[in-house]
Amino acid sequence: MDGASDTIGDLGPITLPKPSFGRDKPLQSALQERKTVRAIGERKLSMQTLSNLLWSACGVNREKGPFDAPGITAASASNSREIALFVALEEGVYRYEPTPHRLSPVVAGDLRGLAIGRGQQAFGAKTPVRLIYVADIDKFDEAGFQEPGLADPDTQAAYYYVDTGLIAGNVYLFAASQGLAAWFHNCDRAELSERLGLGPAQRPLFGQTIGYQEKD
Repeated sequence: MDGASDTIGDLGPITLPKPSFGRDKPLQSALQERKTVRAIGERKLSMQTLSNLLWSACGVNREKGPFDAPGITAASASNSREIALFVALEEGVYRYEPTPHRLSPVVAGDLRGLAIGRGQQAFGAKTPVRLIYVADIDKFDEAGFQEPGLADPDTQAAYYYVDTGLIAGNVYLFAASQGLAAWFHNCDRAELSERLGLGPAQRPLFGQTIGYQEKD
């Protein structure tokens, strides 16, 4: 992220509260209630809810996973964990670090409008949280098992699209379990690449909006 370090401003890292459990709906109920909701209001999520959301998306659920690397809640090819989760909030964009479960600042300023596809900005322009899914191709080189597909561009693309979907599915189920609304959508890839200072191996893929359903 070569171009973002000088635009962080006063943003600092956010240590997230420890994920809490015990009030979620049963899995079957969450599956039954899972749906896309585009009408999402401006009410902010509590820091605890944000913590639980990010952990559910791709947080560490066991210290020793495949190939002796930490295991996370969403599978990835050879545990490469090539999908980086960026979190667009009103004050700026952060990158979620599953270890040590915190948000690291990337760029100051409200970029939530770029975390959605062009022509779709009318839907919830000030929704509290927009996730940005970014594939980091270099992560395939660090995978514990170097199967041939990890070096093939077409196979890489198949892997990072599938792995994004696995994380997004976790987010949908979390939202359903908590009475929240969620929407998986496109993003402004070219503008995000520039504004986030992404390198040539980092590719914005999609966005996902989470919040409380807007009242009629």
